[in-house]
Amino acid sequence: MVSRVKAVVFDAYGTLFDVHSVVALADSLFPGRGVALSQLWRAKQLEYTWLRSLMGTYADFGAITEAALAYAGAVLDLPLDRGKTARLMAAYDNLAIFPDAREALAALAGFKLAILSNGSPAMLRPLVEHAQLTTTLAAVISVDEIKVYKPDPRVYQLAPDRLGVATDEIGFVSSNYWDAAGAKNFGFRVFWINRAGARADALGAGPDHVLRALTELPAHLD
Repeated sequence: MVSRVKAVVFDAYGTLFDVHSVVALADSLFPGRGVALSQLWRAKQLEYTWLRSLMGTYADFGAITEAALAYAGAVLDLPLDRGKTARLMAAYDNLAIFPDAREALAALAGFKLAILSNGSPAMLRPLVEHAQLTTTLAAVISVDEIKVYKPDPRVYQLAPDRLGVATDEIGFVSSNYWDAAGAKNFGFRVFWINRAGARADALGAGPDHVLRALTELPAHLD
């Protein structure tokens, strides 16, 4: 028998919050180059989390994000001075929340809701406050507590430990397939939010449900 979901835990970056909402600012700083900068910045940001986890050389998500931005700027030959770097980094405190996220969170008010994120507390706090989600969430959990990044199983263990809910009673939601696979491998009931119709990776574990938008989630939890 499948256990009833009592808590719903969300990834933050790319799932609730649009990391590419920085494109408008990036385009204003580097006309016509915003999309390229945002895409490479995000790709290196994720790559650095995986590499640092494997090497055992943790640095918090803010440091990784700034290092990834510097790399992307150098590769794209963009003049990223201190002021422009500061403005782009500050944009991470004010990322746009996806429209479907706000509607879904409201519809799931009867569940214990939380974020489990690679983000550091210093990055997540203003992000959640800016989106006015402070009272919506029972917990905002950061990998900084154990200083290793997803998809390490120790990260996912933070959710049942903090929420006091059994692993098989947690629904985990992510738009990142590698994160969904890691969560499924750990034992959560997993929902992959595939907004762009991406192809699934061959990782030996997959989500229980594939949804096109967060607004489809409540129907699967009734």
